[in-house]
Amino acid sequence: MSPEQFLQRIQKTPPAAVYLFLGPEVYQLSACRRALVEKIIPPEDRENGLSRHDLEETTLAAILDDARSLSLFASNRVIWVSGAETALPRGRAASDEENSAAAELADYLKHPTPGTVLVLEASRYDFEGDDRAKMERVQKFYASIPDVVELRPYTVESARRLAQDLAKAAGVEIGLSEIGLLVESLAADASRIANEIEKLRLYTGGKRKVTADDILRLVPNAPASTIFTLVGALGRGDRKRALDSLDTLFREGEYLPLALTFLETQFRLAMAARDSGLKTAQQIQAQFSRQGIRIWRDRAEQVYQTLSAFPGEKLGRAIEKIFWADKALRDTRPDDRVVMEELVLSLTA
Repeated sequence: MSPEQFLQRIQKTPPAAVYLFLGPEVYQLSACRRALVEKIIPPEDRENGLSRHDLEETTLAAILDDARSLSLFASNRVIWVSGAETALPRGRAASDEENSAAAELADYLKHPTPGTVLVLEASRYDFEGDDRAKMERVQKFYASIPDVVELRPYTVESARRLAQDLAKAAGVEIGLSEIGLLVESLAADASRIANEIEKLRLYTGGKRKVTADDILRLVPNAPASTIFTLVGALGRGDRKRALDSLDTLFREGEYLPLALTFLETQFRLAMAARDSGLKTAQQIQAQFSRQGIRIWRDRAEQVYQTLSAFPGEKLGRAIEKIFWADKALRDTRPDDRVVMEELVLSLTA
C-alpha cells in the first residue's frame, strides 16, 4: 500500500499487528510514524509505550520476545524497528538461518500480542536500479507480513504538488515558477522541501510573495539552480537578469558547459514546439507529455517564453550561437566569462 492508503486506513480501522515499511523516503515515513503513534498511544503513555530497536544491534528473535511481553506501564505499545534489512543472514548457512528467522516471524503473526503494533523499517534500498535485487530479497524474507507500506521517492511532479500543499498550509504565497525552482534546487527531496518552506515562511513573515531571489538566498545548493534562472532570462530576452545570473554562476564556481547544455535543451524544445505549431504553454506540455518527455507546467511556460522571444529564424541562430559558445569554452585556456557574456549579449540583442 502507499503511505496515503496507510494513513487513511489507520484513521478508519484498527491498526494491523505488524507492518513492514519499505523504501528510502523519510518524509512519508515520518508522517506515517507520527500518525501511528498518535492513533495508538495516548500522550501520557508515549514515554513508556513507544520502543525503538535497531536490527544492527539486536536480533529479530529478541525483538519478537519484546513484542510478546506485556508492559506494566502502557496498555498499548508501538515497537519501531529500524534496519530491518540487516536481519537477512549471510554466508553459507544463510539459507537455513533465513528460513528459521522467517518462520519465527510467521509464528508471531499467528498469535500477535493484543495492543502491540510491531513496525519493521527497511529504508536502505530503493525499488529500482542496483538495489532492486536486494529489495526483492528483503520482500521475500518478510513475505509473511501482509501489511506492507512502500515508501517510494517523490517524482518531480509529486514533489511539486507536495510543495504547493505545504506552502498553502503554511500560508506562504509562492508562484509556480518559484515552486519549480525550489523543487529543482532540492532535487525533489520532500523533507528538505518541507524545511525550506518553513524557512521561507519565517523569512517573509507571510506578508509578501516568495521571490526567486529569496530561494537563491536561503536554500542550500540553490545557487546551482541559477542555471535555470539564466535559461529563463535568456528565453525572455531579459539581458539584465541574464547577466546577474551569469555573475552568480561565476561567483559560485558553477560548471559553465552544464549551463549551456540546459540552455541548448531549452531552445531545442522551443524549436520542436514551433515545428509542431504549438501556440500555448498548455499545448506544449500536452504534446511533450504524449511523446514521453517529462515536462511540468512552469517548464512549459519557459519553453513558450523562449518561443515568443525568438521567433522565426532567430531561434535557429540562437542554437547556432550556443553551439559555438560551447566549442569556445572547450578550447585551450578560454576566458569563460568573456565567452558567456558575449553569448548573453548576442542572445538578448
